[in-house]
Amino acid sequence: MPSVLVTGAGRGIGRTIAEELATRGWEVIAGVRSSTDVAAVGAAHERITGVLLDVTDEEQLAALDAALPSRLDAVVNNAGIVVAGPMETVTTDGWRKQLDVNVIGQLAVTRAVLPRLRESHGRVVFISSVNGRLSTPLTGAYAASKFALEAAADALRMELAPWRIPVVLVEPAQTDTDMWRTADAMVSEVEADLTPQYRELYARHVAGMRRSVPISQRLAVAPETVADVVYTALTSRRPRPRYVVGLGPKAQVALLTHIPTALRDRLLRVVMRQP
Repeated sequence: MPSVLVTGAGRGIGRTIAEELATRGWEVIAGVRSSTDVAAVGAAHERITGVLLDVTDEEQLAALDAALPSRLDAVVNNAGIVVAGPMETVTTDGWRKQLDVNVIGQLAVTRAVLPRLRESHGRVVFISSVNGRLSTPLTGAYAASKFALEAAADALRMELAPWRIPVVLVEPAQTDTDMWRTADAMVSEVEADLTPQYRELYARHVAGMRRSVPISQRLAVAPETVADVVYTALTSRRPRPRYVVGLGPKAQVALLTHIPTALRDRLLRVVMRQP
């Protein structure tokens, strides 16, 4: 029975990935952030074992080795957050939080498990995003973290080639999870966090973001679709370096990454309802 560590498995995409892999016969170690989630993921399937793992917590990272089985076949680095807002208004603490979880934490987990993956010729999967190739207004910090993650994964893939450890990026766009279902609340939080001065300056930007939410929600793919792509990445004889999830996002990436920057900016501003 192959084994896999899935981070950020308490809810959303991570929870779905953990349950999908367990159903397909994998032994899943599910990294979650609370004792309540440890119990909940463990109760979801007999092949899932919950473990406390905040990817930014040094003590929990140090304890990870003892929580893993002697053989580990893969890691799915899924833990992630979104720090939204105009670039001018994202604080230094906000930037640190964004990068700490989405980049530094994922790489810390990967470093911790690489000795086991080297023995098993296992695989490293990073849950990135279409925003790892396309940056959009008011999500610049999040996109920057995904761009950074993709660059790190590219370097890691080349470095680990001698040990036959594939490194794969899975790139979903909007996914039908609680985060996207409550996206209106996220926009309200962005607005509430602005100072009166910035609230006035960026009023049309925030209003446009709010108008774009229903469109994004309609286009969202099921988390099971992402889990299926992860399963493919883990089991294909020769996995691709990147998997874009969904036909719409594939077309979006193919088009928007091959047109002049000025035209791409204009199209994205229209789609995001920006002034």
